[in-house]
Amino acid sequence: MRNGPDRDVITVVRHPSGWAVEHGGEVSDVTANKEEAKAAANKHARAAMDAGRPCIVRVFGEHGFFTAA
Repeated sequence: MRNGPDRDVITVVRHPSGWAVEHGGEVSDVTANKEEAKAAANKHARAAMDAGRPCIVRVFGEHGFFTAA
């Protein structure tokens, strides 16, 4: 079994002010609108890919991704 390349994981998460982007343990792009946070996460992903780093965008509550309560 091959190991795939390490990926940057960019996550759209719930935040007390609405939604935010979490990447590398840091929270940024806080917004009240989930769609705006998703757009910001995709912008971060594009920058990572342009720099040659594979990445993935995960969105809290979509496609079975949940954190422990």
